Amino acid sequence: MNAPASEPIRQPHASLNLASRLAKGRKIERILSLNRQQTPLKVLEVGTGAGGIAHYFGNHPDLACDVDAVDVQDNRQVTDGYRFAQVDGVILPFDDETFDVVISNHVIEHVGDERAQATHLREIHRVLKASGRAYLAVPNRWMLVEPHFGLVMLSWMPRWMADRYVRIAGKGSHYDCRPLTATKAESLLHGAGFDARQVHGEALRLTFELERPKAWLYRLVLKRIPDGGYRLLRRVFPTLIYALSKSQVR
Repeated sequence: MNAPASEPIRQPHASLNLASRLAKGRKIERILSLNRQQTPLKVLEVGTGAGGIAHYFGNHPDLACDVDAVDVQDNRQVTDGYRFAQVDGVILPFDDETFDVVISNHVIEHVGDERAQATHLREIHRVLKASGRAYLAVPNRWMLVEPHFGLVMLSWMPRWMADRYVRIAGKGSHYDCRPLTATKAESLLHGAGFDARQVHGEALRLTFELERPKAWLYRLVLKRIPDGGYRLLRRVFPTLIYALSKSQVR
């Protein structure tokens, strides 16, 4: 999603690991408790990247879905099972209350400044049905290693220092991502009209349950931590993950 002209040129940073996208689709399905209904679920993925998540829902063997996907660049590795539209900016080319499910997976940190991020969330709110559910994932600004550039504490730094760090490390000319703190993410979500439930612990457990169920870390540690333990750590998870619904009070 392109930033305003005053912003530096932003790279897509699309994840092209198709297997990881399909696994992510399974986790999103579980986190949002998606079930078969009488008519196909209308699903939108914003910032589809390789297309794996849209492909997962569009070709689901049990859950009937009618899937759209958008991105500012076409980096798709799989194209079947869904419709794709290339967009310019954060405005979505769909009518109000079109979708039952909207997915924004590691997209908001790429759309631009705080104003663009707020618009991204308002657009998701606009196209989501009153009874719909949405999924948002964003890197935590206080993560130890920045995932797009692989540099320690990069996102902690002021903008000018982060740009210099990126150049010295030979990773590019500037730091073009804007990760969020939990406080800022929740403020933006509330401002866009969402009720947000933080699901970091659930998502972490599902990662192991679906992909590495026999791992000792999962069996002996993660599976045994109560939800309250994850809530205590909610602000320091490296990835902030939310299940969203429209607030009934604006």
